[in-house]
Amino acid sequence: MSSEAFFDSPILNSPYRRPDRHWQLGDAGQPTGVVESGRRRSDLTTPIPKPKATRGKSAAQADIFADAQGDIYDPTEVINGIRQAVDSWRELPESQWQVTPTTARLLRHWRSGEMPLPPFFCQIEAVETVIWLTEVAGKPEHKGRKAKLATAQRYWEHLFAANEASNPDLVRMALKLATGAGKTTVMAMLIAWHTLNAVRHPSAKRFSKGFLVVAPGITIKDRLRVLQPNDPESYYSTRHIVPEDMLRDLGQAKIVITNYHSFKKKDEVSLNKVQQAALATEPKQESDGSTLRRVAGPLMGMKNIVVLNDEAHHCYRERPLSPEEEKALKGDEKAEAKEANEAARLWISGLEAVKRTLGLNMVYDLSATPFFLRGSGYREGSLFGWVMSDFSLMDAIECGIVKLPRVPIMDNVEGGNTPMFRNLWEHVGTKLPKKGRAKSGFDDPQKLPNELLSAIDALYGHYEKTFDTWKEHGLGVEPVFIVVCNNTATSKLVHDYIAGYEIEDKDGNKRLMAGACKLFRNFDPDGVALPKMRTLLIDSQQIESGEAISAEFKAAAEPEIARFKDELVQRTGDRAAAEKIDDTAILREVMNTVGRPGQLGEAIRCVVSVSMLTEGWDANTVTHVLGVRAFGTQLLCEQVIGRALRRVSYRLNDEDRFDVEYADIFGIPFDFTAQPQNATIKPPPPMVRVEAISPERDDAEIRFPRVEGYRTELPRDTLRAEFTADSTLELTPDLVGATETVNSGIIGEMADFNLDHLSEKRRTEIVFKLANRIVQRHFTGDGEIANPALVMEMRKIVRRWMSEHLICKGNTQPAQLLYYDIADRVADRVKRAITRGAEGGNRVIAMLDPYNREGSTRHVGFNTSQDRYETGPKCHINYAIADSDWELEFCRVADAHSRVLSWVKNHNLGFEVPYRAGGEARRYRPDFILQIDDGSGADDPLNLVVEIKGFRNEDAKDKADTMATYWVPGVNNLGTMGRWAFAEFTDKWTIETEFEGVITEWISKVATEEGAA
Repeated sequence: MSSEAFFDSPILNSPYRRPDRHWQLGDAGQPTGVVESGRRRSDLTTPIPKPKATRGKSAAQADIFADAQGDIYDPTEVINGIRQAVDSWRELPESQWQVTPTTARLLRHWRSGEMPLPPFFCQIEAVETVIWLTEVAGKPEHKGRKAKLATAQRYWEHLFAANEASNPDLVRMALKLATGAGKTTVMAMLIAWHTLNAVRHPSAKRFSKGFLVVAPGITIKDRLRVLQPNDPESYYSTRHIVPEDMLRDLGQAKIVITNYHSFKKKDEVSLNKVQQAALATEPKQESDGSTLRRVAGPLMGMKNIVVLNDEAHHCYRERPLSPEEEKALKGDEKAEAKEANEAARLWISGLEAVKRTLGLNMVYDLSATPFFLRGSGYREGSLFGWVMSDFSLMDAIECGIVKLPRVPIMDNVEGGNTPMFRNLWEHVGTKLPKKGRAKSGFDDPQKLPNELLSAIDALYGHYEKTFDTWKEHGLGVEPVFIVVCNNTATSKLVHDYIAGYEIEDKDGNKRLMAGACKLFRNFDPDGVALPKMRTLLIDSQQIESGEAISAEFKAAAEPEIARFKDELVQRTGDRAAAEKIDDTAILREVMNTVGRPGQLGEAIRCVVSVSMLTEGWDANTVTHVLGVRAFGTQLLCEQVIGRALRRVSYRLNDEDRFDVEYADIFGIPFDFTAQPQNATIKPPPPMVRVEAISPERDDAEIRFPRVEGYRTELPRDTLRAEFTADSTLELTPDLVGATETVNSGIIGEMADFNLDHLSEKRRTEIVFKLANRIVQRHFTGDGEIANPALVMEMRKIVRRWMSEHLICKGNTQPAQLLYYDIADRVADRVKRAITRGAEGGNRVIAMLDPYNREGSTRHVGFNTSQDRYETGPKCHINYAIADSDWELEFCRVADAHSRVLSWVKNHNLGFEVPYRAGGEARRYRPDFILQIDDGSGADDPLNLVVEIKGFRNEDAKDKADTMATYWVPGVNNLGTMGRWAFAEFTDKWTIETEFEGVITEWISKVATEEGAA
C-alpha cells in the first residue's frame, strides 16, 4: 500500500474522541500508507535536523535533562507514562476520580460534548493532565518532598529536575498542542478550574484566583481578552466553557493579560538627555515592585498566582555557547539567535521577578513548538524537559484539527535532489537585497529573480481557482495568500510586484505599473487607488513589540497607512479621531482583522510580511504560503506553516470526522510529509448564527427548570412495586461480555469456553443477594445494617422482577445479575418501581439548581454549519439544529400542528435531566420541548418533553424510566414550574400520527379531570 492513501484520506479519527488509529511512519518520517491501530506514541516524529556542530563533552544530549548527579530525564518517556495514567483514570467511574466536586462538575461538562463548539479531545486531555498531576497524584508542597504515589513521585521528580536544570527559580509545566488545536480554550479551562475551586474550596492552597497571562506580542495579548469573564466575547459564556450557574463565581478571578515586552524596566524618573546633564545624574531603573505594579497592578497583594505563558517557546534562560557553536552561527542566523535570546531573557526575568514579589503557584507553558532554538546553548530542536502533555502536528492532521500542508516534491528542473520551489531561498537568496533599498540599489520590482517570479505565478494560479470556487459557493469570505520575506527591502519589492506601484519619470510624471496578480491589485486599471486595499505590507515583529515602527518600514508602508486612515474616516465619520490613531495601531488592527467581514482588514487577500508572521495571527482562511527567506531549522518551518493550518470548517461529516482541508506551501523546506495531490477544491460550508429572535418572537419563549436531583420519601416497612415495560432488562453479551469463546494453539485441540457452569447457582441465592444489595444501597443509612424484615419484603419484589422482567439472551446466565454494574442497574430499576408504587409517585420532589433555577430559550446564541431547520413564528430560535432526518421530520410536525403553541430543539439550550445507570450519576439531554394547548388554554400550557429514539438500548430505558418516575412528577409536584409530561417517538414514519395520539390523550385527560372537578 503506497503513501498516496495518506494524502487521499489523512483523517483517521474524530477530533472529539481519543485517537485510536494512526499512520505508520517510515525511517525517514514519511507515511508508509499503512494504518496502525492504537494511538501514536509521543516520540517527536516531526523531523528535526541534527546539530551541525557539537560542543565536545559538555554537549552530550544528557546535559539537557540531567540533574546535578547526572541522572537523565527523558521527557517523551514521561509524557507517554502520564498519558497512559490519565487514560486509565479517565475510564474510572466518577466516584473514583479523587477530585473535588467542582472539578468533577467541570470534567463532566467538558466531556459531555454539549457546547456550541465542544472542546477537542486534545484540549480536554491537556487540562486532564494538569488535573491528574495536581489533584489525583498530588503536587508535593516543596521540591524533593515525596509525592503520594510511586508513579506520581517519578513524574514530579522529573518535572522538578527538568526545571532545576533550566529554570531553577520556577516550576513550569508545559502543554504541547499543535497549531490550530486551540490553546486559548485550554487556558480558559485552566483558569476556570483554578478559580472555581479556589472560590468553593478556599482552604485548598493548590488553587488560585490570580492569573498573569503573558503573550509574545500585542496581537495575542489583544486576542486573549476573551479570557476575561466580563469580556463581551468571553469564552466562558460564548463557548460555554463553564455551566451557566458557575459564571458568577468565575467573576472573582483577577486576570491580567500582558505581553512580555512590558517586563522591560523603565526609568524611575523619565528624564531626557538635557535634564540628565543639568541634574548631573544617571537614570535609575525601576524596582521589581514598581515594574509589577505597572504591569500587573490588580494582582498586587495576592500570593501564589498562576502564570500562563502563551507561545512559551519564546521564554527560556539561554546557556553560554561553546566556541564551536559561536563559530557555526553567522550572518542573519547569528543576529536572529541574539534577538531571540534577548527576548527570552526579558520574558523569563519578568517571571522570576513575579516569583520574588508575589510568589508563584505554577507556570503553565502552552506552545505548539516548545523547543529550544538555535543559539540558545541547548541542542537545537530539543524538547523542553518540563513538557507533560503532547499533541503533535501529525496527531492534529490525523484528527482533522488542522489543514494538511502540501509542499512540492517534484518538478521538471534538471539536477538537484529537492524541487526548486521547495527550498526557493537556495536559488534566489544571493539575488535579493541584503540591506535597505537605498543601500542595495535594487529598487525595481520587475528585476526580482526569475525563480521567484515563477513561484509567485505558479502559486497564484492555484489561488485563483480556489478563489473562484469559494465565490461560486457564496461563502462570504475569501481565501488568503501570505508571503514571508527576509527584510523590508525584499518585502517591498514583492509587495509592489504583486499589488502594483507608481513609477515617476525624470520629468515628475507618474504612471501605474499594474500588479502581476489581478486579484491582489491595489489600483484600478486607470491607476486610481482602490478604496479597499487587497494586499497588505506588514512587519509583524515591529508592530508586536508595541514600540514605534522603524523609519524604513514607515516609508515603505506610508501609502497604505494613509489609505487605511481614509477608510477609517469613512467608517466612523470622525477624521480627528482617525488622525490621532498611531500608525502602528492601525496596521495592527488591519492585520488582526484580515478576512473578517465588516472590519478594517476584510478586503485583504494577500499579506506580505517583512518577518515571521506572529503566532497570534489566527486567520483561518489562509490557503497559500510563499517563503522568501532562509529557514535554518524545521522548527522555523513549522512555525511559519502554522499560520496556514487553522481550519475553515468545523463541521463533522457522516463518518463523525472533519473533511480534509489543504494548505499549499512554496519556499519553505518543510520535510514533514509530501505527496502530489490534485484534490478538487472543496469550499467550506457557510456558517449561520443560531439565536433567539427578540423581540419579534418573545411570545414563543420557553422556560424550563434546571433540575439537579430528586428527593424521595419511601416507606421503610411495607414495599409495593409498580413495574413498567422499561423495568425489563435484557441480559446480552453486549452488556456482560462474551459468553462463548474458542481458544486455539498452533497445534493440538481447540477449547471451548462458556458460562454454562453459572446455571448451577441457585435462583434463591441470586434473589437474596440482590434484595440485600438493594436494601443496603437505597433503604439503609450510612453505617447501618440492612433491616432483615425489609430484605424479606424486597425478596418478593426481586423474585417477581426476575420472573416478569428479566430476559437472558446469547447464553447469558441469571447469576450474572450479581456483577457489580448489572446489580446496580437492577437496583436502580427496582427502586424506580417502588417509587412509582408509593402513592403513585407523589412523594418525589425535584431539587433545582440553587444558583440558577430556570433556563430559557432567550439565552441561546452560537455559530454552526450543521444541518438545520429554519423555524417559523412558533419557535423562539431562528434555526433548529437536527442530528437526524427523524428530528427534521419532527420539526416539521411541531411547526405545523395547530395545538402547538411553541417549541424548541434542545441544542446548546442547557436543558439536562440527571439520572442513574449502572450505579453512576449521568446527565441526559432530551431532544425537544413543546408547549401545547391541551384544553387548559394558552395561559396554562402543557410542557411536553420529547425524545426521538430509533434503537432503544438499556440506557434509553433508564432515561425514559427516570423521566416518568422522577423528573416529570418531581417538577409537577413543585407547583411553580407549570405542568410537564414526557413522550418518546420511535418510528420516523409514524411520528405525526403518534404525536396526534399523545395530544388527543392529554386533551381527554384534561377534560375528564375538569368533569370530575
